[in-house]
Amino acid sequence: MTDYYADNHDRSEPTLGDQRRGQGADQTPGAGIAHERRDERRYLRVKRAFQVKMDDGQGFDGVDLSQGGFAIHSQRPIREGARVQASLLLQAGGAEMTVPVTAECRHCTAGERGHTAGFEFTDISPGHQELLRRLIRASLSGREMDLEGLMAGEDPQTPRKRGAAGQPQPAQRPPKPLGRYVALFMAIGVLGLVAAATAYRNFMLIEPNFAAVTAPRIDIRAPGPGILQAHDLKAGDRVERDAKLTSVKNVDLESDLILAQAAQSYNSQLIENLQNNIDGGANQVSLANSAKPANGESVSFETVSPEIARARIDQFETARDFQSSRITALEARQSQNEVYSPCNCLVAWALSSSDGTYINESERIMTLIRTGDNDIMVEALVHMDDIDRIGPDQQAYISLPNTAGPISARVRSVALDIERQPRAGFPSWVRQQQNVASVLLVPEEPLPADAVGTPVDVRFTETPLVGSAAEWVWQGARSVAQLVDGLVDGVTGANDDEAPLADGERQAS
Repeated sequence: MTDYYADNHDRSEPTLGDQRRGQGADQTPGAGIAHERRDERRYLRVKRAFQVKMDDGQGFDGVDLSQGGFAIHSQRPIREGARVQASLLLQAGGAEMTVPVTAECRHCTAGERGHTAGFEFTDISPGHQELLRRLIRASLSGREMDLEGLMAGEDPQTPRKRGAAGQPQPAQRPPKPLGRYVALFMAIGVLGLVAAATAYRNFMLIEPNFAAVTAPRIDIRAPGPGILQAHDLKAGDRVERDAKLTSVKNVDLESDLILAQAAQSYNSQLIENLQNNIDGGANQVSLANSAKPANGESVSFETVSPEIARARIDQFETARDFQSSRITALEARQSQNEVYSPCNCLVAWALSSSDGTYINESERIMTLIRTGDNDIMVEALVHMDDIDRIGPDQQAYISLPNTAGPISARVRSVALDIERQPRAGFPSWVRQQQNVASVLLVPEEPLPADAVGTPVDVRFTETPLVGSAAEWVWQGARSVAQLVDGLVDGVTGANDDEAPLADGERQAS
């Protein structure tokens, strides 16, 4: 049994020379140990639970452990320089490992719990040294080594690359998938393409000051003064050709017509009475002195001879014919007060007929727009600085709100007099500009009639191929942006709708 306690060596036997010192001279301290370099944590000690079992069967609790030695708790002091053979009992997961070592005591200090003795390895096998190194590295990395990790050959900490060949290299990271790089470069390319298309569209294409969908306008005006009769038409209604729109009641015209008819009847009756008296052979005939009973004077009668009566019959017939012509003219004027549709049109505006609306002659009572083939076009106001770059049949692109792509169009005409042909759908205050010209565009696709008056985005291009590509790219990006905005608005609206319900449920609970 090895004697390593210090209190058993208070008395020493005389010897010849320093035999005790010479007994260990044939053994070099630290022989058989594969030391690591100082920069690889040889002297870093870790606190972990382990047991030390001496060769005489005594067991001690471990204090700390390193790749160069260990420390234990002992109730009795350990003699410095004492060489022991021990086994380190270490826990690795659910298993216990035994590491046999030969160590020499380097120091022993007294403390509250007894004595703490530090030992340095003097002999340990290379396999056990590697096992101890990996356990200590696992403790330093905050991990606990188990048998599966030991069998897999995993090193808890990646050691610094050694210069010597044959050392185990750390596991290389798996290469990243190529798809994410392809997607990244594609996204960058799409963004660059959209940016180039936007720049070309904004700086190279001709942009008008204002543009809107328009159609030929027909203004229905009052044929004369009077009261507008009731009608059910409103903006957006369609009317057929020759369909009755409304009528105007002219009280003065109706009164004149009634008086003219009465005068005609009066003259006819006078002619009939005189002719009957003459045919009866009377020597004296009574006749009226006036052919106009409506002149405000009372009618008087006188007695004349038959010859004078025949002359007065001719006068009464002339007056009757005049009243007949007057009646025809008044009836013609009255028929004009019935307003009919001149075409198959769409009602753009209609004056309300409620409460007996009084209108003057030539006052606008309704506005119609033609919706036939090639009637619905786009009118754009282009600044005079850019008008020399626009000509007939030039290519242009129209963008309606909330549409997926551009609509191709051709320039029909360029006019400085923007009021030459009245068109509906264009605000009057925009037409007051003096430094613009009117450009009419014929779209290659028919535009809906309800789009009249809608502002649109128009671009004129001088290079159709490049301009078309830039317009399609820009329109596609705008469609994607509108789709994303719609989804975000839908999600936000759903959250806003759910919030009051949640508050109400909390109040009810």
